[in-house]
Amino acid sequence: MKVVVAHNRYREAIPSGENVIVDTEIGQLREAGVEVIPFQRSSDSIDAMSAARKALLPISPIYGAAAQRELAAVLRAERPDVLHLHNPYPLLSPWVIRTAHAHGVPVVQTVHNYRQVCSSGLYFRDGHNCHDCRGKLLGVPAIRNRCYRGSAAQSAIMATTLAVHRPTWRSVDRYIALTDKIAAHLTDYGIPTDRIVIKPNGLPDPGAPAPLGEGFLYGARLSPEKGLALLLDAWRRHPDGSLGPLRIAGDGELRPLAEAAAAERSDVTYLGPLDRAGMTAARQASAVVVAVPTWEDVLPTVILEAMSSGRAVLGTAVGGIPYLVGTGPAAAGWLAEPDPVSLAAALPLARADAASAAAAARARYREHFHPGVLTPRLISIYAEMSGTLSTRR
Repeated sequence: MKVVVAHNRYREAIPSGENVIVDTEIGQLREAGVEVIPFQRSSDSIDAMSAARKALLPISPIYGAAAQRELAAVLRAERPDVLHLHNPYPLLSPWVIRTAHAHGVPVVQTVHNYRQVCSSGLYFRDGHNCHDCRGKLLGVPAIRNRCYRGSAAQSAIMATTLAVHRPTWRSVDRYIALTDKIAAHLTDYGIPTDRIVIKPNGLPDPGAPAPLGEGFLYGARLSPEKGLALLLDAWRRHPDGSLGPLRIAGDGELRPLAEAAAAERSDVTYLGPLDRAGMTAARQASAVVVAVPTWEDVLPTVILEAMSSGRAVLGTAVGGIPYLVGTGPAAAGWLAEPDPVSLAAALPLARADAASAAAAARARYREHFHPGVLTPRLISIYAEMSGTLSTRR
């Protein structure tokens, strides 16, 4: 089987769970004997573009002429069975779906966010969840609120892109919804249920967990929707040192909050931005990983990394986090409502039961999120799609 994997990579300076998942999935497929042809572009390349190419960037989310020419050449030369699309913005454009169909190649898309409807992809703005553009032919609220990159002009382009490509998205042959919440989002958008399959992301097995560390680790982009302010509010409701250490890793606009908390309390340490090895070391030094977004986070990679490493998770009950963590005795940790009172009450419980929950987290990973479970499911999706558009060739 031959598969083209199409993905516009996010900037490497900003940690992206989606980039990690795409790279991981390619490796898993190749190990399983699938011939994978990456068709990737990186947003890092924009800075080095000529003035002429930069001038065309505003329309690239709608069409992306260079990407269509290059993809068409790949499809003619390789004649793949399936094109698997992840993120198309800004350099690929959803038009790659039309290009693939024009060459008789069926398209599978993994949905990592809500950008079929929402210009930012988050259903989140100004510190709160927002669904103002749902059901609208054109996302005027996104333009008015500058939801895409803080720019009215760029928001107008993205809103127009979403309007233009509504029929494009509805032509995708099979959607991979990472959780039941994403499946519901797609159904609400008008995708028939028989074209949606739920398959979460998975990560390679890192092996037997290291001995349990101490305290809590928060590792995320330091932006409002990721919940750092919520965590610090809950943390301050306990005496300094009573919960053990809190380590904060990451960078972003809320970095001053992390630095101020570390200066204020002896039990808070700000580690700064960490590479993958640094995050692994920080995770091993901790007992519980905290993932407390306030937006409807789809499937946080930090939780998968924690579970695979035998670390329990304290998460907010939003988006796909309940799907990941689970409930009952086999849960990988604890869920709290995204408010400081609920989270503050959960912190001492997590500290007290970290060891038993860590074992459950590792078991849940092996049962539900191990590549040995998920890769065959992905290949079966490809096999079902292969040849479905053969009459177009």
